[in-house]
Amino acid sequence: MERDEHQQGLLQALEAAFEQAARGGLRRLLVAGIGNIFLGDDGFGCAVAQRARGRYPPGVEVIDFGIRGLELAYALLDGYEALILIDAVPRGGSPGTLYLLKPLLPPEDQAADLAAGKLGLEAHSLDPVRVLTYARALGAPAVPTLLIGCEPTPWETDTIEEELQMGLSPPVQAAVERALHILDTVVRQLYQGSDSTETA
Repeated sequence: MERDEHQQGLLQALEAAFEQAARGGLRRLLVAGIGNIFLGDDGFGCAVAQRARGRYPPGVEVIDFGIRGLELAYALLDGYEALILIDAVPRGGSPGTLYLLKPLLPPEDQAADLAAGKLGLEAHSLDPVRVLTYARALGAPAVPTLLIGCEPTPWETDTIEEELQMGLSPPVQAAVERALHILDTVVRQLYQGSDSTETA
C-alpha cells in the first residue's frame, strides 16, 4: 500500500511539472544520468542511464554524463525541450527510496556570478543546480526539469571518504529497475498521443 501511494505521489508530481509541455508533445528530451561510479551509490544515475540507452524513441536522448558537468551545461544549449536528471539524492529516507523532484535554481545574482567567472564550475564535478545555473548563464532556455533521485545507503563509519567503492549497494541496485519504470512514465507523458512511443 505504501509503495502504491508513493508511486501515485510520483505520478502527481510528474503531471504537475509537465502538464503544459505535454499538451503540445515534445520533440526532444534529454535524460541525463549523473554521478561518480567510483563512489558506490553515487553512481546510481549512471547505472540507470546505461540501462535506458536505446529504450525510447529517437527524440529522447539518454546520456551518462558521470561527473562531466561542463559537458552537460553545454548540451543544454542544443535545443532540448525538457530535461530529466537521474542522481543519488540523500534526503534521510530508507536506502533505495525514489524521489521525483523539481530542482530549484539559485538566485539570479549567483547565475550572473557564474557567467562572469566569479563562481567556478569544474569540468570533472557535477552539482546539478550549479550546472543548470551555468547553462542558463550561457543562454540555455528554461525547460521543464525533473530529478529522479534515489536515497543512497550511508557510508560505513569506518570507511574513508576518499576510498574508491565500485558498485551499488543492494537497496540502490534494486531501485534501478523501479527508476526505469518511472522514467518510462515520464517519456509516455511527454509523448502522449504519439503512436511512435515504445518502451522495453
